[in-house]
Amino acid sequence: ALAHDVIEQTSAVKEFAEQTAVTSRKMYAAPNRRTSHRLATLDVAVPFWMRAPGECPGTFAAEVAMDELAHRCGIDPIELRIRNEPDVDPETGKPWSARHLVECLRTGAQRFGWHERNPQPGARLHGDWYVGLGVASSTYPGMAMPGNAARVTCTGPGRYAVHIGAADIGTGTWTTLTQIAADALGCDPSAVDLQIGDTDLPPASVAGGSSGMTSWGSAIVAAAGQFRHDHGHSPAVGVTTTAEAPENPDADRVTVQSFGAQFVEARVHRDTGEIRVPRMLGVFSVGRAINTRTLRSQLIGGMTMGLSMALHEESVRDPRFGHVVTQDLATYHFSAHADVADIEAMWLDEVEEHLNPMGSRGAGEIGIVGAAAAVVNAVHHATGVRVRDLPATLDKVLAGLP
Repeated sequence: ALAHDVIEQTSAVKEFAEQTAVTSRKMYAAPNRRTSHRLATLDVAVPFWMRAPGECPGTFAAEVAMDELAHRCGIDPIELRIRNEPDVDPETGKPWSARHLVECLRTGAQRFGWHERNPQPGARLHGDWYVGLGVASSTYPGMAMPGNAARVTCTGPGRYAVHIGAADIGTGTWTTLTQIAADALGCDPSAVDLQIGDTDLPPASVAGGSSGMTSWGSAIVAAAGQFRHDHGHSPAVGVTTTAEAPENPDADRVTVQSFGAQFVEARVHRDTGEIRVPRMLGVFSVGRAINTRTLRSQLIGGMTMGLSMALHEESVRDPRFGHVVTQDLATYHFSAHADVADIEAMWLDEVEEHLNPMGSRGAGEIGIVGAAAAVVNAVHHATGVRVRDLPATLDKVLAGLP
């Protein structure tokens, strides 16, 4: 059986809720399942989206619980996850478009040296440092937003302007959409003049939900295909075509999810409780890589934010007045370069066949999902100390050290 009950805060000014327990409905097979969400109205600022809202904190709770269950049952944490792998979507009964979590777990275990792991917590001491390995699963839905359109115009012999009202918030949109357009038009990327970020351009959905490339890229592919249909491969200069992304006929037939496995080595100082993370590895199933450099950047960026969530980030309030005292970058701690040592992201060689014509799935958020859980699971394996309340600060670890 699986139960995931959520109580989350919202503001007295405006109600806001996250889908915190939703990933628990899909991650593992269980004949009896219950998820619930309750809001607590407080005199706090209105919460809002952050990378993988709902999926990130919800998966932390679920994946730490899986680690606790594995330890109590005397089962390897990876083996427990594999034993509970569902054949179909446990929530809807629909088939998966692709589900390669087991492959991610096994690939990561082999690459990370999981076979050398002593199952007994606190068994490995290297000098003054307890050493442990932790693992957690990741998932994030593959989404495509409606209402996207693109315009293709011939601006010269073999040259094209591609217009769409998308936005690049640092995710590589300029690069990937140019590549998608060039591939769809059958030309070199240098022949494409991409224009985005203007409300005068054809409409585009929000840059969020790991849906940007899928939604905008689908519109560009549709416009490029219609352009070639209308004007051929030797179009006159100035001709133009605008087209909308078509509806996905498989949207209601299959469940589209990305999956991944996060591996962490944690070291905890025996005298001070200081935690260091010398190694992180993420293995992900996200469909075809449109651009390997921007994909890797997205994945390791999410993993780094997960490390920061696990060890550093906390909003501290003055109990007298309720004011947030960690209100600037001098007091709000987050992972810096010195905190991120060897971090590696890799992905399976696959093609998503049911979401978009590019064969890809968005990867902007899956990197953070499960990362914090893998960190605290590694801390537990190193020391036997279980941290359920983030961040895992020295005081929460030191008192329980052997």
